[in-house]
Amino acid sequence: MLSPTSLTRQLSDQIALAKSLVVIAKESNNLQFAWELSAQIRNSQILLSNAATRRSPLTISESETAIKDMALLLYQAQQLHYDSATMIMRLKAKIQSLEEQMSTVSDKSSKYGQIAAEEVPKSLYCLGVRLATEWFRNPSVQRKLAERKVSVWKLADSSLYHFCIFSDNILATSVVINSTAVNSKHPEKVVFHLVTDEVNYAPMKAWFSMNDFRGVTVEVQKIEEFSWLNASYVPVLKQLQDSDTKNYYFSGNNDDNKTPIKFRNPKYLSMLNHLRFYIPEVYPALKKVVFLDDDVVVQKDISPLFSIDLNGNVNGAVETCMETFHRYHKYLNYSHPLIRSHFDPDACGWAFGMNVFDLVEWRKRNVTGIYHYWQEKNIDRTLWKLGTLPPGLLTFYGLTEPLDPSWHILGLGYTNVDPKLIGKGAVLHYNGNSKPWLKIGIEKYKPLWEKYVDYDHPILQHCNVH
Repeated sequence: MLSPTSLTRQLSDQIALAKSLVVIAKESNNLQFAWELSAQIRNSQILLSNAATRRSPLTISESETAIKDMALLLYQAQQLHYDSATMIMRLKAKIQSLEEQMSTVSDKSSKYGQIAAEEVPKSLYCLGVRLATEWFRNPSVQRKLAERKVSVWKLADSSLYHFCIFSDNILATSVVINSTAVNSKHPEKVVFHLVTDEVNYAPMKAWFSMNDFRGVTVEVQKIEEFSWLNASYVPVLKQLQDSDTKNYYFSGNNDDNKTPIKFRNPKYLSMLNHLRFYIPEVYPALKKVVFLDDDVVVQKDISPLFSIDLNGNVNGAVETCMETFHRYHKYLNYSHPLIRSHFDPDACGWAFGMNVFDLVEWRKRNVTGIYHYWQEKNIDRTLWKLGTLPPGLLTFYGLTEPLDPSWHILGLGYTNVDPKLIGKGAVLHYNGNSKPWLKIGIEKYKPLWEKYVDYDHPILQHCNVH
């Protein structure tokens, strides 16, 4: 006990115990005793700090008083029944209370984050209105688009690189196309097939007729043009006619708010979101296509994707099962016998957002029919709840070829990503709520996306896009 190391350890142990007792004293409303403990803790900490600063051990003479004073207070705590059992019980209660508070705060944070992610920024709303005005008031804009139709033969030429995007976000789509064009070795061979909705059809046509992307061909269609897309053929549209489904997604008041808000997001019933399962019907003349989400940015030439051998599979995708929570059991309900009997729970998940689709194999294997089967089985939402990835995992089970992970880097919209992975990545995906065009976007990742936005464009400046 006369060893300098023992003196230091004894003081440190007293401080650790005293800190716990301070919490219990405060909870017992014994504020005077809590103050005395805190004061003695500070005195002991000063002794340790001084010894560390001068780089010489504590002496018995300078530490004896502090150790005795603290020992006396600890004895008093024992007389107040601040024993170990009582302390453990109270600390457990405190921990439980803090966990409940944290859960409440986390739920609110998730809800507010979801709401923020769903909002359309005023600047993007302005962009759509301004472009629609240009389209209908300025004949030259429509004339430019008509003149570009001389290259309509490119839309079905299998020797070219065909990409498809389904989106109602003009600026995000522009970044995807611009970043692909800038980094392409042969932009004149790149063809983008864009599908949007009625509201954004004219603005999209205006934007892509007014701007040139290094000779990239851009086709703009609206989803309302597809006559085959009706409730008798498409299960999701059929579900939209069901009153229970409407209540679940649009009001969420039929389960006492037990289901998290993210599961009730109406975007998961948007046909622009589900159109990825109908690509062969949308483009009957194409044999291979690369599907891109509108929240990605391309930073390398991705034309080599078209020469990748999928080994008879339909879908080429980057797997995401480096951690266990990205395996099938994370997305599907394995308590359901239909899921349990058909799918390996440890099968590796993969990512939507950058996918190579062999449309010849797709048609041969009737993949859309497989998708319809599982959607019909999930009308009561017992197989899965969230989004298009779970039905995608079911639909392309055994039909997915793993791609090199560097083709598709995920997580820039919700987490920290290794800078080395970002540097090597061909396609960067801002999956998550923190999109780069929103104020809640992750600041350090925004420049990777913003470098493909021409902020000097007169319309963007008029709408204060920044």
